[in-house]
Amino acid sequence: MAQAVIKHLSSQYTERDGKEQPLFAGCFGIFGHGNISGIGQALQQYPELRYYQSRNEQAMVHAAVAYAKIKNRLQTLACTTSIGPGATNMITGAGVATTNRLPVLLLPGDVFARRNVAPVLQQLESERTQDIGVNDCFKPVSRYWDRIYRPDQILTALPEAMRVLTSPAETGAVTLALPQDTQTEAFDYPVAFFDKRIWSIPRNRPDATGLEKAAEWIRAAKRPMIVAGGGVIYSEATETLREFVDQIGIPVGETMAGKGSLIYEHTLNMGALGVTGNLAANRIAARADLIIGIGTRYSDFTTMSKTAFANPNVRFININVSELDSKKHYALALTGDAKVTLEELKSKLEGFSTAQDYRNECRQLHDDWEKEVDRIYAIRNEPLPSQGELIGALNELGDPEGIMVNAAGSMPGDLHKLWRSRHPKNFHLEYGFSCMGYEIAGGLGIKMADPNREVYVMVGDGSYLMLGNEIITSIQEGFKLTIVLMDNSGYNSIGGLSRSLGQSGFGTRYVFPMEGKLPGDEAGNSAQELPVDLAMNARGLGAHVIECKTYQDFTEAIKQAAEQKNTTVIYIRNDRYLGVPGYESWWDVPPAEVSEMDSVNEARKEWEKHRTKESFYFPTEQPPQA
Repeated sequence: MAQAVIKHLSSQYTERDGKEQPLFAGCFGIFGHGNISGIGQALQQYPELRYYQSRNEQAMVHAAVAYAKIKNRLQTLACTTSIGPGATNMITGAGVATTNRLPVLLLPGDVFARRNVAPVLQQLESERTQDIGVNDCFKPVSRYWDRIYRPDQILTALPEAMRVLTSPAETGAVTLALPQDTQTEAFDYPVAFFDKRIWSIPRNRPDATGLEKAAEWIRAAKRPMIVAGGGVIYSEATETLREFVDQIGIPVGETMAGKGSLIYEHTLNMGALGVTGNLAANRIAARADLIIGIGTRYSDFTTMSKTAFANPNVRFININVSELDSKKHYALALTGDAKVTLEELKSKLEGFSTAQDYRNECRQLHDDWEKEVDRIYAIRNEPLPSQGELIGALNELGDPEGIMVNAAGSMPGDLHKLWRSRHPKNFHLEYGFSCMGYEIAGGLGIKMADPNREVYVMVGDGSYLMLGNEIITSIQEGFKLTIVLMDNSGYNSIGGLSRSLGQSGFGTRYVFPMEGKLPGDEAGNSAQELPVDLAMNARGLGAHVIECKTYQDFTEAIKQAAEQKNTTVIYIRNDRYLGVPGYESWWDVPPAEVSEMDSVNEARKEWEKHRTKESFYFPTEQPPQA
């Protein structure tokens, strides 16, 4: 059966716009008694599906997710593990894939289907049923889940798995739990099961009546705004979006996944929107009377916990392949592919453009924001450089055709605001799950997907300590990464959030306990930091390491790293407290309603003021008159 699985995966292809490619570029795996004699033997026997060795089960899913993102969901990788902890280590990765709507196939080993030798090593027992195991934990974070008890069941299970993996609307993690005995059983499979199969990825069109109505709404709007999400990039609609914006004059705010939808220099690109947004995008959003969401799922960071779009008469048009997303906020739903929908909508708006005064206002905000970015890039903080100026150095000195990857901590917000995206893949943020540990594994997947580009992994000390081990895999496979490791001795993002909640950064610093203090308290400059040498750690994993102390050291290190052939880590300590402003943004994190701490009570009062601004976005039935 395992041999049949591998042969079947090797024969699956996708096609869109006449371009054909294999669906699976390989299979990551860590072997144990639950898969070594099944999937492991099959991968050894059939090397046409390339096997990649990983160091951590969660990390290999992250790499597969990043690979799929770079490939616009048209290609991915499979991941196989043993039963028990090897399998459950992948659950976080499954959550990342499904939350971000990115395809990945998970093949965890499972306990014996025939049960007679149970309980086997690493088997979860239940007094209520024998039909349960740890792989049932994958169900909530998988878009498709199945357990294969008989070898013939893959004849129906695998086509369903492929259907979901290749669906623009339904994709995410697909989990097929494979009992270790079933993997090794033989069956007389039809030869046609291994024939080449091409899954055509459709560009679905929305309802024609909805398009006509959308055009009416846009013509009637005084202050329309586009929210560009990841769907713009996955649809390869960035050039179409630019043409749409040029013709009609509608400003664009970008989500984390949508950053790069419009080149940063475009005067109607307002940049980052939402909690991690900038002044330009957030001010346009606050007064917009029509929001055109393209490929966005409207997370709370995009909507600033439902406070970003403050116009009481704001209405929504949503272009999305997913009906779930296209109908959010009582929108006029254009359920379809972003590229073809924009093309058809553009043709219905011939001769129309927004008022010149509105376009001038947007351009001025764009220019003002660029000056603010320049200001932050030019900060020369001492004794430790600020995070913003280090981001600026990499953005200006790194390869403009490269790809920057990040996921968690304080960096995503600063990057979303400050990074100047020069092409659609220049900015790679995993922010659906914002999973600590994604960065280096994700960088590996990106480099595998596009080996000719420089990949810049930006990671904080907290994320690095959680999952830095795929440095070894990058070296083993010859995929060079440039890893910028910023060390601020703790969980900087949550430290800042803690301070804003009146909790003084409790539990967020890497310091020794002090008298009267608990481990991880801020404790000011008198706190004694832990004697951890992350640069030495990276060197021990096989990376070339450049240690920096100053901004000037850092700029030289970027140039030196470009000359290296192998994975290079640029290590630098940065200021923990000098951050980038919030630019009129807000995020709903409720402080305790009752507390004996005055600082918490004050934070609660401030929260209550903002909480009243949250909206359900119930729109009026008729659009305003033009």
